[in-house]
Amino acid sequence: MSSVVNKLTNAAERESSEAETLIAEIRKAIGEMKSIAVDYERENKSDKVKQLEAAALELVASCEDCTCYADAIRKVPGAYQPSNQMTDFEKLIEAEVNKVKGNSSTSVENHLLIRQFREAVWNVHHAGQPMPGDEQEDVLMTSTQTSILNVTCPLTGKPVIQLTEPVRCADCRHIYEKVPIMHYMRNQKPPKCPIAGCPRVLQVGRVTCDSLLQVEIDELRSSGPSAPDAENIEDLTDDEDDSNE
Repeated sequence: MSSVVNKLTNAAERESSEAETLIAEIRKAIGEMKSIAVDYERENKSDKVKQLEAAALELVASCEDCTCYADAIRKVPGAYQPSNQMTDFEKLIEAEVNKVKGNSSTSVENHLLIRQFREAVWNVHHAGQPMPGDEQEDVLMTSTQTSILNVTCPLTGKPVIQLTEPVRCADCRHIYEKVPIMHYMRNQKPPKCPIAGCPRVLQVGRVTCDSLLQVEIDELRSSGPSAPDAENIEDLTDDEDDSNE
């Protein structure tokens, strides 16, 4: 790796990490708004609930923009082409952002966080009843909008929502319990990701508790029956691996 690409990679990691910190804060705020909306619904203050939902929709849109930016920033080092001309990094980043947005099918209205918001409010007075207009295809679409690729640790078998110290590989995005995975990495040569079918080789500095992980686990925990099941998540993992090979 050239020194320029190495510097770009390090800068991209720092920038995307800062963006993820902001994303985590936005998602926490949406979770808090959901709790307040539930309280308002109990008090039959539907106007307040609608105002909070409108604000949540705006925050989700901002969250998606930040997510696209973070993803695009990570791709910049790979898109960089050395030349005798000065590189316009602003245009390069803009092009990568547009590519990420073009490949995204996420709808704010059908976003997992918005669905969870509406379900929480609906269940105040209609627990156990389907929401009006609820269609199976919408449920399937929103259930894939999560960065949780595996619902159990491949080494301990524990659900990720029960892990004491969850960590995630920055490359393949799989999640593990910290102590077992570190022991595994010390004793396996090479330390290939223990998820079946994943070709990634783990590196100590790349397996961490990133700024979004705990937020996403909390969201998975609070989503209850709406949480994606293991079969759907494994399908997503296989698709990702195929695309990276």
